[in-house]
Amino acid sequence: MADGIPFDRSRPEPGRLYPLSPLVRRWVVPNPGPFTFTGTCCYVAGRGRVAVIDPGPGQAGEAEALLAALGDETVADILVTHTHRDHSPGARRLQALTGAPISGCAPHWAARSLAAGEQAMLDASADRGHRPDRLMQEGDSLDGAGFRLIALATPGHTMNHLCFALPEDNALFSGDHVMAWSTSIVAPPDGSMASYMASLEKLRGRPEAIFWPGHGGPVTDPPRFVRALLGHRRMREASILAAIRAGTAEIPSLVDQLYEGLAPQLKGAAALSVYAHLEDLVAQGQVRTDGPPSLTGHYRSG
Repeated sequence: MADGIPFDRSRPEPGRLYPLSPLVRRWVVPNPGPFTFTGTCCYVAGRGRVAVIDPGPGQAGEAEALLAALGDETVADILVTHTHRDHSPGARRLQALTGAPISGCAPHWAARSLAAGEQAMLDASADRGHRPDRLMQEGDSLDGAGFRLIALATPGHTMNHLCFALPEDNALFSGDHVMAWSTSIVAPPDGSMASYMASLEKLRGRPEAIFWPGHGGPVTDPPRFVRALLGHRRMREASILAAIRAGTAEIPSLVDQLYEGLAPQLKGAAALSVYAHLEDLVAQGQVRTDGPPSLTGHYRSG
């Protein structure tokens, strides 16, 4: 447990179609890294005629390997939770091989604009080629062979993020909104801390007994885990506010102070997370800055 969050850092094995329940199997794409853990979790719902959720980054040979593992089963539908490049580009490759329609989240869009240099930091993560055949919104459902997937709008990690409920398993495919191995990155303009917190509150009241996330193993006690995530974010917000009141005014200094010992390759993500909190604090009137919030801004107590 870290920061009060009961993390599960078990390491799902890439390149294997692993049964999770009679209705659900997991295929982990071999794209490990500091933001993807052991790789992107692609899920297969159903048997015979199946739905594939988040086929991954579209690496060479990956869709072919998944289809080989499925054998004579038919991919009838492809769903996407959100448009980050480790989740959605593989949908187009899988569609080219199977003809299955792509459903799920809207095309990529940013919640608000950034300065050109700041936007460049995020462009590498955005899949701007995503064009679903069927756009799903809150409450929309996709009926498969013996199962139903119901869309749940959960903006925050990205503003087009969806989760998919599977009532037959009392399960939720939570994408990158809730993960058991790590907290989620919330990076403006694609992400919004205020929206992320509201979506966590929404998930806290859900009935599902298990969440299947976009990276890592399952969330096995969702109410407890989501409460811990909410508490963690509120503590981080309080720490940022206290540091600003004590005189720390720029994001790089806040990162150094709040993320002691953080690996250098993760400092950019931490800066974006602090930025997301500051954007929310400015909107609340608790923090002030000159002009719109920015990564290079000077912040002071409101």
